[in-house]
Amino acid sequence: QVQLAESGGGLVQAGDSLRLSCAASGRTSSNHYMAWFRQAPGEEREFVAGISWTAENSRHADSVKGRFTVSRGGPDNTMYLQMNNLKPEDTAVYYCAVSFAIATQAYAYIYWGQGTQVTVSS
Repeated sequence: QVQLAESGGGLVQAGDSLRLSCAASGRTSSNHYMAWFRQAPGEEREFVAGISWTAENSRHADSVKGRFTVSRGGPDNTMYLQMNNLKPEDTAVYYCAVSFAIATQAYAYIYWGQGTQVTVSS
C-alpha cells in the first residue's frame, strides 16, 4: 500500500500562484509514476501532469503547459505542482496518484490521495 497526502490548495485570484505538494509513504517504489489529476464539479477527472520516480521524465497537459510545472524531491518522496498564472478554469479538486506505468488515464492509477481544493476567482 502507498499512502498519498496532498496539501497546498486554497482560494486565490486569477493570475496568482500556488504550489501543491504530495507526500508519498508506505511501499513506494522506483517503478512508480506519480501524477496530478484534477476534477471540477460535473466534469471527469483529467490528467494535469506526471513525473517518473527518478524525475527523469515528466509531461504536462496542453491546458497547463507553460503555466504549471511538476517536480519531485525532498526526503518524503514528495511531488510538487507549481501553478502560475492561475485561471478560473483551473478551479477543481486536485488529486495526486501513483501508477506502475506512464499514463494519462485515471484508470491506470492504483493509489490516490484525498484531494485538495483549488479555487481561482476572477
